[in-house]
Amino acid sequence: MTDAAKSKFTPRVFSGIQPTNHLQLGNYLGAVKRFVEMQNSGIETIYCIVDLHAITVWQDPVDLQNATRELAASYIASGLDPKRSILFNQSQVPGHAELGWIFNCVARMGWMNRMTQWKDKAGKDAEKASLGLFAYPSLMAADILLYHATHVPVGEDQKQHVELTRDIAIKFNHDFKVDFFPVTQPVIEGAATRVMSLRDGSKKMSKSDPSDASRINLTDDADTVAQKFRKARTDSEPLPETLEGLKDRPEARNLVNIYAALAEMTPEAVVAEYAGQGFGTFKPALADLAVSKLSPIADEMKRLMADPAEIDRILGDGAARANAIAEPILAQTYDIVGLIRSRRT
Repeated sequence: MTDAAKSKFTPRVFSGIQPTNHLQLGNYLGAVKRFVEMQNSGIETIYCIVDLHAITVWQDPVDLQNATRELAASYIASGLDPKRSILFNQSQVPGHAELGWIFNCVARMGWMNRMTQWKDKAGKDAEKASLGLFAYPSLMAADILLYHATHVPVGEDQKQHVELTRDIAIKFNHDFKVDFFPVTQPVIEGAATRVMSLRDGSKKMSKSDPSDASRINLTDDADTVAQKFRKARTDSEPLPETLEGLKDRPEARNLVNIYAALAEMTPEAVVAEYAGQGFGTFKPALADLAVSKLSPIADEMKRLMADPAEIDRILGDGAARANAIAEPILAQTYDIVGLIRSRRT
């Protein structure tokens, strides 16, 4: 951001995750762990469970409610403090949908057609996909700009959507001759920002992969975590002396990255420590490390999920705090666009 933008907009972090399937290790290392770190940075942090995005494809209503609570539990169990950060589910703040519609009228069809995730998810059956799935990036822009968020921690696969958010903000400001929405910065960093499948190092670890062995779920118990790492696909070569030696070894590089992220080391340091050793040594060490880091999270999630009413209370409190920030921004947006809207309390 420019110095002028920094002086105009209060630094604020926003990010969100869909409540679909179980949260997995890639989500934790690439997103939630970083959310907790940002919470400790002194910048205001807002974290959203984006349930409106989830329904762009069919969701069983009961499963969606359970997944929303489970995601909230995983945030908290991972160290996110709902008193220090704002944690809520998207559908409880109407401004997301309202600003999303305004941005539907600012964004252009050509922009949406270029979104790689639209092409990936719609595939050959694009005409059967929901309009919501097509307009997904516009709603994502509204999620971010509803709070004048200046920074968004995202994985590489979401960077294009943040770039679209920037385009929408710039076009809105230009069309209405204002300097109202910030040009948000994506924050992409970390050794394991993109965690790959344990069965195929060329594919991203995913909640939707049909093979449960391809991922580590945050709900997995210690034995399951250890077994999945011990059975993770690798090659027969020992670890090299330098990171360059992993260039054409995606499965090996993935496990090194995971170890580095869990141990808060650099991948170079991991390779230096295990240089010349085979995966018969490295995988058990990685399994032990993962169990020590992840088992407390799984245990705390189980405790939290035993009291869904408390989770709902936390989300409701977070929604009230989020709405207090969003409401004046949305009201000003209505004024800028020329829409008549009574002020809400």
